[in-house]
Amino acid sequence: QVQLVESGGGLVQAGGSLRLSCAASGRTLSSYVMGWFRQAPGKEREFVAAIRWSDGSTRYADSVTGRFTISRDNAKNTVYLQMNSLKPEDTAVYYCAADRTIFLFTTTDVYDYWGQGTQVTVSS
Repeated sequence: QVQLVESGGGLVQAGGSLRLSCAASGRTLSSYVMGWFRQAPGKEREFVAAIRWSDGSTRYADSVTGRFTISRDNAKNTVYLQMNSLKPEDTAVYYCAADRTIFLFTTTDVYDYWGQGTQVTVSS
């Protein structure tokens, strides 16, 4: 079992920045891919970014490329999502997820473990 706890959400004006954190426990993550997903009201949960813990390889959704950065801290067993140049359309609940794989999957059905989510609201 992997337990995931997100933090760092909040209210920010358009153009601002936030950093989300996802603290993981219960397993050594060297064989895992960690992902960030988001879900806006009335919409399906969508992929944002993923990172392969073993080598730091990353993948991003087109909508956030160049604005968001995913990273991990081995010592803290924590994954981060640095979000810059935020837009109102980035408003959503952001979820951290984990899957024991080497592939940077972008679909929700692959990931076995999920956090509770953290709300990000971007005002115009």
